[in-house]
Amino acid sequence: MTAPAETLARIATLRAEILYHNRQYYVLDEPQIPDAEYDRLLRELQDLERQYPELVTLDSPTQRVGAEPLAVFSEVEHALPMLSLDNAFDEGELADFDRRVRERLRVQEVWYAAEPKLDGLAVSLRYEEGVLVRGATRGDGRRGEDVTAGVRTIATVPLRLIGEDYPPLLEVRGEVYMPKAGFEALNERARSRGEKGFANPRNAAAGSLRQLDPKVTAQRPLAVFCYGIGLVEGELPGTTHDAVMRRLTDWGLPISPELQRVRGLEGCLRYYHAIGERREGFDYEIDGVVFKVDRLDQQQDLGSVARAPRWAIAYKFPALEELTRLLAIDVQVGRTGALTPVARLEPVTVAGVTVTNATLHNEDEIQRKDLRIGDTVIVRRAGDVIPQVLGVVMERRPAEAAPFRMPRYCPECGSEVVRVPGEAVSRCSAGLFCPAQRKQAIKHFASRRAMDIEGLGDKLIEQLVDQQLVASPADLYWLDAATLSGLERMGEKSARNLIQALEESKQATLSRFLYALGIREVGEATAQALAHHFGDLEPLRAAAVEELQQVPDVGPVVAAQVVAFFRQPHNLQVIEHLLQAGIHWEVTERVGDEGMPLAGRTFVLTGTLSRPRGEIKQRLESLGAKVTGSVSRKTSYLVAGADAGSKLGDAHALRVPVLDEAGLNELLAGSATD
Repeated sequence: MTAPAETLARIATLRAEILYHNRQYYVLDEPQIPDAEYDRLLRELQDLERQYPELVTLDSPTQRVGAEPLAVFSEVEHALPMLSLDNAFDEGELADFDRRVRERLRVQEVWYAAEPKLDGLAVSLRYEEGVLVRGATRGDGRRGEDVTAGVRTIATVPLRLIGEDYPPLLEVRGEVYMPKAGFEALNERARSRGEKGFANPRNAAAGSLRQLDPKVTAQRPLAVFCYGIGLVEGELPGTTHDAVMRRLTDWGLPISPELQRVRGLEGCLRYYHAIGERREGFDYEIDGVVFKVDRLDQQQDLGSVARAPRWAIAYKFPALEELTRLLAIDVQVGRTGALTPVARLEPVTVAGVTVTNATLHNEDEIQRKDLRIGDTVIVRRAGDVIPQVLGVVMERRPAEAAPFRMPRYCPECGSEVVRVPGEAVSRCSAGLFCPAQRKQAIKHFASRRAMDIEGLGDKLIEQLVDQQLVASPADLYWLDAATLSGLERMGEKSARNLIQALEESKQATLSRFLYALGIREVGEATAQALAHHFGDLEPLRAAAVEELQQVPDVGPVVAAQVVAFFRQPHNLQVIEHLLQAGIHWEVTERVGDEGMPLAGRTFVLTGTLSRPRGEIKQRLESLGAKVTGSVSRKTSYLVAGADAGSKLGDAHALRVPVLDEAGLNELLAGSATD
């Protein structure tokens, strides 16, 4: 049945009115009509959509709840990583952050955007042509879970943006939280039904959003504040973080009402103390304050490290503390072989959460705090999140309290535990053999920059290990198509393709093979340097620490790790099996540093280049060059692509030679023929 024109117009009017009043109520906290009138508008729209179901759209206010329960969350890959924030726990650490920012920007003072740090669940909201098409959790920063159905039930999340001047694609980052009043009411309802309540609002928010049935999520009092943007098509809606956030409100997206611009370190400290004094009065939990360099061009100049931006920091509030008893100290072996002592505690409630375990970091930390089994200890949730053991109440120490000693042999595989001089962490030395490291070792071995085994993804590796088909990287080469085709999501064609990829990977280079072994501290550049210096595996295996240190950029720590790795019989056994499987490479003559055409030269890369920087970096390092992140008087060349930033100005000021990409290619071609 085709709807008449007046009905189409009425539906459009109702949606616009309801959208407007949603913003007035949930975002601006300025309702303009009584609840009864709002309900009347919504009921009229629902009646019309029931009469003409073909007119129901994703952004209709009636679709807040309506999706069927999910069987499982699907995975979402973030187009731009959702980075974590570095933390400051005292004024000195905040001052250090401000100093680093000013030094890198070469300015005397910086304006920051400041807002409370909510204790909730980070999410990404993707709008296409103004319509909410996806909501995803942060996950590990690169991949999260698709929680679109749950996000759509949150009243403060607009299903359609207001206005018409928003970008065609806009990804907004925010924090889903549960107001304190809603949390208390939720727990009260649970208690009245004889059910267990949530420990704190953060857990309640995370658990509510991750409900497979969106109708359950809709019953939970969730809200969101937006704190940033991710991928944007078109022009950014401002040149500062503060301006971008204010622009989001024009499109109906909620931001923290406490967002302010503050000037310099003193402004940051004043804001931090002011928010701290008002902390208990907020209707939501916060665990600190976030400061971000306000100018977006300065953010870009500062860049990011692997997990966090250099232009932002979270200054945490002091954590709550409690006393409990240290019952035992266990040792866990991580995926990289690190042995981490873990405190087993008599259960204690800290900041609303029952704490039974706490990391003790390493042996030095235990000795520094003089922790002994049986002690009464002070437990803190650092940043209100991570349990830590602060110290011992000495007057309560029992006579039988026993000191801790790190085991000499790995509790997982029995291999020697190694602690390199100068390092605090003890590690299992059997990286290719240890069960605790097995999956990580095989994933690294098969990765693109290592043996590059196409089709051998993380999930398949986990299946192979879990089903005890593979115990080390060498076992991969003894798999057959029949075994592989019987695995989940593996047909005969995929199995044959993987067998072919394994066969092709046998033709390797020594540097790739060394990198694939996962030797601690040996990255791609170091693996290339070792391969160039020794030419083959046998002389490298036999090398002593002193000889290894003759290799460019190999210091005592790296040399000790290499020696320790090749000293382990388990590692040598796996290597022997790999060679027996047919892995081989072209043996070259041993060369020293002087045999590498770009040895002694330092390069810096900036701007947009036609190839990934990692690929160019690898090529330069394979010829003996060093690639660094900042320009100095020791820099040999700056390689500048399109839209080069402040590094180009630094190079001109220091009279460092500048190469465009054509000049770099000419230099590389000449070096390859030297």
